[in-house]
Amino acid sequence: MITLRYFVPPDYQTLIQWVDSPAFLLQWAGFSFHYPLTEAQLEDYVKDANHENATKLIFSVVHKETNDVIGHISLTKIDQRNKSARIGRVLVGNERYRGQGIGELMIEEILKIAFNELKLHRICLGVFDFNLPAIACYEKAGFKKEGLLRDTCKHGETYWSQWEMCILEEEWNEQKRKSHLGVQ
Repeated sequence: MITLRYFVPPDYQTLIQWVDSPAFLLQWAGFSFHYPLTEAQLEDYVKDANHENATKLIFSVVHKETNDVIGHISLTKIDQRNKSARIGRVLVGNERYRGQGIGELMIEEILKIAFNELKLHRICLGVFDFNLPAIACYEKAGFKKEGLLRDTCKHGETYWSQWEMCILEEEWNEQKRKSHLGVQ
């Protein structure tokens, strides 16, 4: 249903259109960008990404049947010495595709790259504690909550807390084995 391909300049405007408010930008990317999102910021974001031995891989999510770009995801802080990385900037941007399991497919595809291609051992991510659909998606993929980072981000007069979640290689393998056997 989806495929991941490297995020390239023709995709920039699509992503910029999806990020339609300062709060949405903060929830999606933390403080690494400022609103409004621009092509210049995205150029800087992809610098040194998407090549052999890169420490970050940045993808557009493409719907196989329509060939439309419908989302975005990245794998960053790739550390071959410690066999670890972080998933970030997960977004089903095209609202028509939300609520259809696309997020789960995105996570599955990025984990295939992390564990099967890059041979990593530990994959982590951060998610704001109020983003219950994302938390459910990550837990379904096998991620475990490792800790709550309290009041990590200030938006207006409100502080946001963030769950740190991780999945290990053996947990991924067990998840795949169970799904292959049809076990929930």
